[in-house]
Amino acid sequence: MRSAWTDLPDNVTAAIAERVGEPFDVTPASNGDHADIAATVTGPTAKVFVKAASADLCVRSLRYELAATMAIDRYPPAVLWHFETDDWLVVATEHLAGPHPDLSPASPDLDLLATTLKELQNTRAPNGTWYDPAGRLGFAHPLMAGEGLVHSDLNPTNLILTSSGLRIVDWAFATKAAPWVELALLIQWLIGCGHTPGQAERWMAQLPAWAATDRDAVDDFAIRNAAKWAGKAEKSTQGWVHDLATWTSEWAAYRRSRTGARSTASQQPGPAADACTLGLKGTSSR
Repeated sequence: MRSAWTDLPDNVTAAIAERVGEPFDVTPASNGDHADIAATVTGPTAKVFVKAASADLCVRSLRYELAATMAIDRYPPAVLWHFETDDWLVVATEHLAGPHPDLSPASPDLDLLATTLKELQNTRAPNGTWYDPAGRLGFAHPLMAGEGLVHSDLNPTNLILTSSGLRIVDWAFATKAAPWVELALLIQWLIGCGHTPGQAERWMAQLPAWAATDRDAVDDFAIRNAAKWAGKAEKSTQGWVHDLATWTSEWAAYRRSRTGARSTASQQPGPAADACTLGLKGTSSR
């Protein structure tokens, strides 16, 4: 759960005021929970998006996000300034405005996404501490390991169409992994946006990292991911958890039907929803 802006120490708000001017307005983010504070801050001299954290886990996530955002050109929001005071880490990025892309079948926005993915697939993780596949996802396969830096949560609410092109926000779970892991995680969102599993995989085939991926590794990923979300759905009443259980189970069933792969994963049905318009826990917007 997010903290209120008024929970920030006076020294923190004073340091922000020095950078944006006074008086300034604060508009809290409508979703997401990877930082204690997330809000658009508009002052006489600047309009920025501010994330601040003091809790250990939130600070760690914000440090990951700061490092990833500074390491990648063009697609993440640019870091404008950051500081630490009174046990708070504060990061300000450019404010991105625009709609989320439509990832449904035949949408022209899919071409923008494909171009972005082809460029990002060559991004190597800088030196430092990052999530690995097991730490990020709770499961791993030897071929999931790699030197790439992957966002790992490309749901539509983390994608923004701007005048400068498609941008990607919320890098709190940036992970060092093989590039194909990013694409395997995207399959569930394409299914949620109306693609059949077969359509989603055919769309992925245009991406070199996907075309070169070992099929057994993909089978293993799909089955383990479905099992994970089925287990989460058994313990949760939240709709977004059940939606992910549904979409991942559809993909796992498709993989099994094509390859004969076996799994002990239970099939957990959930209410149908459109991932392109769904407000999901754990996402952020600008």
